[in-house]
Amino acid sequence: MDIKSQIVGFFQDEEGLTVVEYVLGAALLVAAITAVFTSLEGGLINSLNNTMADLNSKNTSTN
Repeated sequence: MDIKSQIVGFFQDEEGLTVVEYVLGAALLVAAITAVFTSLEGGLINSLNNTMADLNSKNTSTN
């Protein structure tokens, strides 16, 4: 049995989910979340830096 037919058979199998399928799903979820945070990294860093600078300036102006 070649790889292609094994992959097709894997996706056509309608039995209950196995541990392997749960692990594959979790791995895909982690990969998707990592991709989202990686693409938003620059904006998140700038936003946090601006917020911290604003808080620091308000903190020093009240003292």
